[in-house]
Amino acid sequence: MLFNSFEFTLFLPVVFLLYWFVFRTRKIQNLFLVVASYVFYGWWDWRFLFLIAITSFCSYASGLLLEYFEGKRNKQKIVSFTNIALNLLILCIFKYYNFFMESIGVMFQRTGYELDWITLDVILPVGISFYTFQALSYTIDVYQRKIKATHDIVEFFAYICFFPQLVAGPIERATNLLPQFQHERIFNYDRAVDGCKQLLWGFVKKIVVADRCAIIVDFYWNQYQELPGLTLLMLGVLFTFQIYCDFSGYSDIAIGCAKLFGIQLTKNFDNPYFSRSIPEFWRKWHISLMTWFRDYIYIPLGGNRCSKWKVVRNVFIVWGISGLWHGADWTFVCWGLFHASLLTLYIMFNINSKYPNHVAQGHLLPNIKELIQMSTTFFLVVIGWIIFRAESMSQATDYLLSLCTNPFFDSSTLYGIKELMLCVVFLIIEWIRREDPFVLHMQGIKSQFAKWVICVGIAVFTYFFMADNISNFIYFQF
Repeated sequence: MLFNSFEFTLFLPVVFLLYWFVFRTRKIQNLFLVVASYVFYGWWDWRFLFLIAITSFCSYASGLLLEYFEGKRNKQKIVSFTNIALNLLILCIFKYYNFFMESIGVMFQRTGYELDWITLDVILPVGISFYTFQALSYTIDVYQRKIKATHDIVEFFAYICFFPQLVAGPIERATNLLPQFQHERIFNYDRAVDGCKQLLWGFVKKIVVADRCAIIVDFYWNQYQELPGLTLLMLGVLFTFQIYCDFSGYSDIAIGCAKLFGIQLTKNFDNPYFSRSIPEFWRKWHISLMTWFRDYIYIPLGGNRCSKWKVVRNVFIVWGISGLWHGADWTFVCWGLFHASLLTLYIMFNINSKYPNHVAQGHLLPNIKELIQMSTTFFLVVIGWIIFRAESMSQATDYLLSLCTNPFFDSSTLYGIKELMLCVVFLIIEWIRREDPFVLHMQGIKSQFAKWVICVGIAVFTYFFMADNISNFIYFQF
């Protein structure tokens, strides 16, 4: 079920009313959330409910076994390794099997051998990368004694399948989300209103900005060989806004929905396009995934507590995996390695990228140095997103070459000006409200009537931007 679908506009209020006014006790509420979440996920394809149930049950059982073998680290290692391997095996079969088989086949073809590999005709389950990582973090955290294993299977299933963040995150940790299902929740009007406002701003990002940009990007992307360099750059910029507003819009909707049920999810974006460096960008983009890789892969490899060359090695390993996590295609891997290369420059030249505060904090405009830093970072991010968006590495290479070699300007083929202006307006709004939790938080506005007028106006404005065709969120494919 899509957040931006008619079915969801009926589903959410019904679930909300039943949750607070019919199912009043914590245990019944948890059970109801599991049922509602399975309906939400099964609306797409009910067959994959078995897959998420298997992942949930195996991870739940691993926690109990780890507790049972307390003090016996060798047996705990076996339990932890077995559950991690099982979850990764499921993920690899559904997401990566064909990719690896086809890649190996191409390698042999280049040496003159034809191999008849067996590929699987399977559908990629929506959100499998997200809920798999969430399940893995639970097993690892119990093994590392960061959290105690839960004995309540309903609580655990709710932790894995909680519908607002089930399909595209934020990727929650058991240390944050699971305890919230273990305590009574009391309806809080102010929190619910705050959730509605954040949910509304998420829809603005998705419907008004992302979907508008997608129309231009999708229509003209494959015509790159015929377009001037300025148009190609503009398409890259439009996709940069499309993917940000699409994904951060989903996160805002998820966090806002969760607030309606008394649940606080992790912040997933923090104005990444105002970053002054690539490292700062990745501390502000998809925060839940970046911290997951940091805590479970980068730090165990040694993090930055080793020689400079090993730090670089660790960065390339993490970003190679990060690229592969995003999709079973070499474009994603190369996108990850592109950012690993950029991060390596900061490491090798000891460039300071840790800033204690928001850019231009306390000021309306950035200074010249900050403006140059933000512009450079944004340009590099755009190049990365062009690689990410390409359908193949050959297209990515050709697109970037065309960007440099095609005539730079041709007024007859300059598309997307209106959409670009829309992105500029959106960026200005986010800049003005950059120190707030989200744009419609409106902490500085005292009048409740003014807040309601603004929200109703934005809701009506967003409704008139809705396209005839409801579009998926980009990160559903990951």
